[in-house]
Amino acid sequence: MGFFTKLTAGLSKTRSSISNAIGSVISSFTKIDEELFEELEEILIMSDIGAVTSAKICDILREKVKEQRVKEPEEIKSMLAEIMADMLKGNTSLKITTKPSFIFVIGVNGVGKTTTIGKLASQIKQSGKSVILGAADTFRAAAIDQLDIWAKRAGVDIVKSAEGADPASVVFDTIAAAKARGSEVIICDTAGRLHNKKNLINELAKMFRIIKRELPGCDIETLLVLDATTGQNAVNQAREFKEAADITGIVLTKLDGTARGGVVLPIMDELKIPVKYIGVGEQIDDLQPFNAEEFAKAIFEVNI
Repeated sequence: MGFFTKLTAGLSKTRSSISNAIGSVISSFTKIDEELFEELEEILIMSDIGAVTSAKICDILREKVKEQRVKEPEEIKSMLAEIMADMLKGNTSLKITTKPSFIFVIGVNGVGKTTTIGKLASQIKQSGKSVILGAADTFRAAAIDQLDIWAKRAGVDIVKSAEGADPASVVFDTIAAAKARGSEVIICDTAGRLHNKKNLINELAKMFRIIKRELPGCDIETLLVLDATTGQNAVNQAREFKEAADITGIVLTKLDGTARGGVVLPIMDELKIPVKYIGVGEQIDDLQPFNAEEFAKAIFEVNI
């Protein structure tokens, strides 16, 4: 199955929610007027795009319709896809050019952090880089065991400690192992402690101090994993985590199981955090690099 085919299949519920609803509204109008814009805005809000971003999209649409002197409502669908694609564009590639580079993976429990790490490790390894995992979520024994399973599945090394160990010491040990083995990319799991943000901030700050001391000048990516099925709650989580860490990118998981894929837009538009990967299935290759144009095309089933 090709990339676009897989993406289209994975976004089927979101497409059904957004595109079908918009198509239904557009087909009920014979001309473009303010009532049409209001109904479109309501659909976007109901599709987890949020009030602020939905209003912005419709304001841009009004201007484009006026500038291009568009008269037919059916032309609006492809215009919306173009507007969304433009809003979603950004620097979505991972910056892992130094040897080693460091990838922090953060997020609350249950969003698919461990699975994301395993899939990401597999992809980076397939690209030709050597990978080592650090099991720094020592808060839960299950997290260490799960990461160990994924390390074996991806065929990469792992550094782990006992449950309850200092996460920063795991980071230190992982860096030492990476140096000794010549590993090119370190991917580190962390505990999802958003319920106690002060602990999270302190823990991450301690880890960053170790990285900067042991690997001065290395590339650091901090990826926040969010569960798309939680809709606007995912946006709220991103807002909270943004206060606790310098997030460089979002991984949005479980898009294949939800109609709430529109949540990508407020994350990127309101919070200015690029979505770097999306999860559209259970297989190891179902973690896809985010592409704004392909995403918009898959939702609206139009060429842009």
